[in-house]
Amino acid sequence: MYPTREEAWDLLKEYNQDPHLLNHALAVEGTMRHFATLYNEDCEKWGIVGLLHDLDYEMYPEQHCKKVIEIMKEKELDEELIRGVISHGYGLVNDVKPESNLEKVLYTIDELTGLINATAIMRPSKSVLDLNVKSVKKKFKSSGFAAGVNRDVIKNGCDMLDKSLEGIIEQTIEGMRSVAEDIGLKGTV
Repeated sequence: MYPTREEAWDLLKEYNQDPHLLNHALAVEGTMRHFATLYNEDCEKWGIVGLLHDLDYEMYPEQHCKKVIEIMKEKELDEELIRGVISHGYGLVNDVKPESNLEKVLYTIDELTGLINATAIMRPSKSVLDLNVKSVKKKFKSSGFAAGVNRDVIKNGCDMLDKSLEGIIEQTIEGMRSVAEDIGLKGTV
C-alpha cells in the first residue's frame, strides 16, 4: 500500500527530527509533484516517494537506502514505493538503477534541490521565487560552492531523462517554488 500524505509525513517524522532534513524532504516532495504533472503521472504517489526518500538517513546514515527497505516492509508499504525510494542511491550506496520516470526524476533532483536551496539562501532576497536558471547554473559550475552536492549524479540523471541540465534546473526551481513557504525559501520577494 501507499500511505496517505499525512501517514507519510508522520512516518518521516518518526525517523527524522532535523529541520534541514525535513525541509529537504518537503522540497523533494514538491519538486516530485511538479514533475509528475509534467509526465502526466500520479502526483500523490510521486510526492510520497519524494517525501520519504531519505526516511532512514538521520537515524541510519551508514545504512542509507538499505535500512529503509526493512522499515517500509514492516509498514507493509508498496514495493514500487520502496524501489522508488532506494533507487535514488544508485551508484552511491547501492546498484538499484533508476528505471521508471519517477525513479529517474528522484535520482536527478535530490541533489539538485540542495544546490538550488544553497543558491537561494545566498541571494539578498533569500528566496527561490526570484531565482533563475542562470544563477543556479553558475553555482553548479563552481565546485567549491555547496561542495557536498554531487554534480555527476545530476548530470547522469539529466542523461537518463534525456533532458538538458538547464531544463531540469528550470523545472526543479518551479517545483520548489510551489512549496517555497513550507521550506523557508519564500524570502523577501
